[in-house]
Amino acid sequence: MPADAISSQTKLAPDALGPTVAVGEILVEIMAKSRGDGFLEPIELVGPYPSGAPAIFTDQCARIGGSAAIVASVGDDDFGRINIERLRSDGADVSAISVSRDYPTGSAFVRYRNDGSRDFVFNIGKSAAAMVSLTAEAKALFALAGHLHVMGSAFAIPSVWETMDYAIGVIKRRGGSVSLDPNLRKELLGLGQTQERFARLVDVADLILPSGDELFMAAGVDGESAAITALFARGVTEIALKRGEHGSTFFGADGSRVDCPAFRVAEVDPTGAGDCFGGAYVACRRLGMSVFKALEYANAAGARNVTMQGPMEGAGSRQQLDEFIAVTPRNAQ
Repeated sequence: MPADAISSQTKLAPDALGPTVAVGEILVEIMAKSRGDGFLEPIELVGPYPSGAPAIFTDQCARIGGSAAIVASVGDDDFGRINIERLRSDGADVSAISVSRDYPTGSAFVRYRNDGSRDFVFNIGKSAAAMVSLTAEAKALFALAGHLHVMGSAFAIPSVWETMDYAIGVIKRRGGSVSLDPNLRKELLGLGQTQERFARLVDVADLILPSGDELFMAAGVDGESAAITALFARGVTEIALKRGEHGSTFFGADGSRVDCPAFRVAEVDPTGAGDCFGGAYVACRRLGMSVFKALEYANAAGARNVTMQGPMEGAGSRQQLDEFIAVTPRNAQ
């Protein structure tokens, strides 16, 4: 069998089984136009931009041609409407986004410091973003879903576990699959039952999409080789490791490895790069693409997104990503 055919095999459920569903926060991002420290004086702002890690993931998944949907909550306001319209216009199923009349859409104000780090002012916990719940619309969506994508950031929402736990059971029973982006702040692991629940997600995940030290946090051991071995021992079937400017690497449970170089771009706004990578990779693998092609599209999606201001403004269609791949230089591996 040709190597490319072997690398095309995946345990992820095919796109035809039903959409990839993400669960979690939707918010708007409002950005300072100037660099500096914080928001301690009046400054010019730009936005609002549709945002929230699960929303960015879903948008990119849909734009590249995958079936995609999201379970989330927004306020009955313009910030909520701009998010719903963006997702709908890009091809995502928005039927399970609830609209709260009591809480505003979540928000994040962002300002870059001169060293490239960022200051944030969030309103998530006291916003509609924290009102994610197992609604009738969510249950209807899960009953038709083929894949669940979980992001560690969702653990910041106390009520989200009931929804994810229900979705795992329903989707797995109908032959669906699960992917996990373990972008969970370490501080959250010590809260309540978070560590136990996070471990369960690792145990049911078919695909893990870590970045940097997230690989070790998911595996519970240090060292790349040891972490990969530990994850496969727990039932994970493939790992797509994001390496930033060094590209990305696929590890298969059969011992296979595929490396894909990064694209060389001028970074404008890094927010959302990993989410676009994940949305593209999951969609491509569920559509039956080879590992290398999925990694190439995922790298391109992340790189293209950072060239534009706004968390999902650079999310690309397949045609746009093909054009980007054709003209953009790559870093040496």
